[in-house]
Amino acid sequence: MAEHNELGNLGEEYAQAYLRTKGYKIRHTNWQFGKLELDIVAEKDGLLIVVEVKTRSTDTFEHPAEAITKKKIRNIVNATHEYIFRFDWQGETRFDVISAIPQGQTFKIDHIEDAFLSPLF
Repeated sequence: MAEHNELGNLGEEYAQAYLRTKGYKIRHTNWQFGKLELDIVAEKDGLLIVVEVKTRSTDTFEHPAEAITKKKIRNIVNATHEYIFRFDWQGETRFDVISAIPQGQTFKIDHIEDAFLSPLF
């Protein structure tokens, strides 16, 4: 496996651990619909929370969250629509972004709730 893939997988593992410590229940990871994928689907306080995880080795050039394009957002929303349909989700849905940047033996986690409503997007 390529080094960047290993880093991405490790970042997603840290993101999941972070969410669990904050009381999120992880429903699915790497859920796929055709060629579309949802990194983490979680639940907390009656909300379905879809989390896009961006891992970078450094934030020197751009913050990892800035790597999410309008097309990527559209793909996440489309996959979420299918997820809601398949699992008959009846509650509200929120989209979050977690950026993970290695820091020593751990990761610096930046969690943006309701990210697609954020000025970053």
